[in-house]
Parts: sequence; structure tokens; C-alpha cells
Amino acid sequence: MDLDILKNVGWLLLWGGLFFVMMRYGCGAHVTGGHGGHGRHGGHGGGETAAGGKARDPVCGMEVDPHTAVSTMHQGRTFYFCSASCRERFTKAPDDYMGSSIPGGHHHG
Repeated sequence: MDLDILKNVGWLLLWGGLFFVMMRYGCGAHVTGGHGGHGRHGGHGGGETAAGGKARDPVCGMEVDPHTAVSTMHQGRTFYFCSASCRERFTKAPDDYMGSSIPGGHHHG
């Protein structure tokens, strides 16, 4: 096999692996409907900081890092979100997500 072909196959495998990981565990997990097993729905309401300095997304219930999460202010409180789409859903109808539990289950789309 030619060395250039072998390099190209290696790059293809590397990029394919990266794509798989991002779709499974990263941003693509929202598109495919999964969160890699971390989409628990109990516990804290939106904006509250959980143990370990984490916050819970009020829309989908995902635990997020307040230092890197998307956020918005509502009624003097900061709310943290796993994605811009969850923040948009919250800003359209914040009263739907102000309770202490996640209404109606997981709402990514």
C-alpha cells in the first residue's frame, strides 16, 4: 500500500472517530436525543447551584458547569443551560420552567 493512501486512511479514521465522539457525548447528543447517560431529571430547579459547583438546566434537567454554560438572567436570578436551544426555550416561556422539577420530561429538539 502506498504511504499517502495509508496516511489518508489514518486521517479518515481519526476524523470519523472524533465525529462519533462528538455526536455521542458532545453537542451532537442534543440532536440525536441522548446525553451519554447524564440526563437525570430529579433534583434542583433552574439556576440553583448543586453540590460541586454544578447547576441544573431548567429546561432539560442536565447538570452543567456554570463557568462554561450558556446563561441568562430572569427576575434577578441567573439560569444556566446546556445549549443555546434550551436557553431559547426558557426565554420564550420562563414560567413553564420556574418550578422545582422538570415539566413533562426531557425537551431537546
